[in-house]
Amino acid sequence: MNWLLILQFAYYLLILLVILRVLYDTRSSTKALAYILFIVFVPVVGMVFYFSFGINYRKRKLYTKKIVVDEPLRLQILNKMNTHSDEISNSGLIPEKYKTLTEYIRRAGNSPLTANNKVKLLINGEEKFPELIAALEKAKSHIHLEYYIYENDITGNQIAEILIKKAKEGLEVRFLYDDFGSHGLGKSFIKKMNEAGIQTAPFYKIRWYALANRINYRNHRKIVIIDGVIGFVGGINMSDKYRNDVTLPNNLFWRDTHLMLNGQASSYLQYVFMCDWNFCSKSKLIYKETYFPQISTSNAIENEVVQIATSGPDSSQPVIFYSLLEAISNAKKSIYITSPYFIPGESLMDILIIAIQSGLDVKILIPGISDSKMVNAAASAYYTELLHHGAKIYEYKKGFVHAKTMIIDNDLAIIGSANMDFRSFDLNFEVNVMVFSTTIANQLTTAFENDLKVAEQIDKDIWLNRPKYIHLWEKMVRLLSPFL
Repeated sequence: MNWLLILQFAYYLLILLVILRVLYDTRSSTKALAYILFIVFVPVVGMVFYFSFGINYRKRKLYTKKIVVDEPLRLQILNKMNTHSDEISNSGLIPEKYKTLTEYIRRAGNSPLTANNKVKLLINGEEKFPELIAALEKAKSHIHLEYYIYENDITGNQIAEILIKKAKEGLEVRFLYDDFGSHGLGKSFIKKMNEAGIQTAPFYKIRWYALANRINYRNHRKIVIIDGVIGFVGGINMSDKYRNDVTLPNNLFWRDTHLMLNGQASSYLQYVFMCDWNFCSKSKLIYKETYFPQISTSNAIENEVVQIATSGPDSSQPVIFYSLLEAISNAKKSIYITSPYFIPGESLMDILIIAIQSGLDVKILIPGISDSKMVNAAASAYYTELLHHGAKIYEYKKGFVHAKTMIIDNDLAIIGSANMDFRSFDLNFEVNVMVFSTTIANQLTTAFENDLKVAEQIDKDIWLNRPKYIHLWEKMVRLLSPFL
């Protein structure tokens, strides 16, 4: 009996300690209450679930951005990138309404405003991959790649052959891949690259003893940096399914958006890559002038203003989430959103409803064909609320829309890897590009309008009058939306 009492006491003490940790570690009171109830009523499963998915790793710093051995060199890189940020901010190149947005990203994300950029919008894999191949073939110094999904298929091998050729020519080639998203690569593929002189590293390698935790935190970025000047970033992974010019069995038409950057903005992508590489690779990258070439006004290609926002469990704040809130709050006329996974949460819902009720033109494009029934059900509950307030929501019917874009007032275009959901805002390592350009915003608006031509607007009355059991199911799944 004494042993039973001791075990019972230890059990209750453990529950109490876990509850205290939840209270200390969880910012949202709603989330904290949900975890506590789960732990109390389903103790063992509840505790395992919390430690796998609930710990606030942003607060606990999953890893630190230590890209070099000593702090002075890290500051040297940031100072180099920030040299002209004040000048650009005060130059009149960006609208006054975005000053708070750019300053927030600069302060919270250590990301400067950059000018002297040429920006090319790439629609679908058919436009991205030819541009990427051409740029890789012209590389002179180094190539750095970072992908969530890299597959051992036609596209993956086509790029790999170019990388192998460049490595044999003496270029520095580094390849960083997410261990979960790129699980199908196989050891032989990596071995082939290593034997050619390519340095490879899995991001946050999945190990059996930390399986749930490591699967939960994913590097969702898609980045390529060539010679420190050319950068590719956006939503398109390295896979055949992202191309509509490759015939695959049962393959959907894939609608996605990417960017090609030529200029100063690539320096920050380089910095992000170095941070991620040094977190997971045994071979550390240190500062070199060739990684951050100076692009002066005299040899500038164009003068597009670009700022890059990144966030993840390594950042002290959810920079991408806050930057989207700020961007929407600055809208005066229109907000056009494309997202394959639309689970915005209360804050974004509130600010979108305010925009709708203020008379702004708010249009949201979402998939008509979803690759996740649970995510689709959770998202549908948010559609119901937005439709009730007057939002225009369109379902893409031509195939699967995977693009993650936002256009504000035809003078700000946002393209990146971040979905509009809890996972991208809180759990994944993501990157978004802010382009303060009427030219790019108009091009993206044209693409958005073309997408609407093959989409169907959701009829408010029909949607709201669906059977009550469907609404109930969607509301129930919405409770799980922070974990989807």
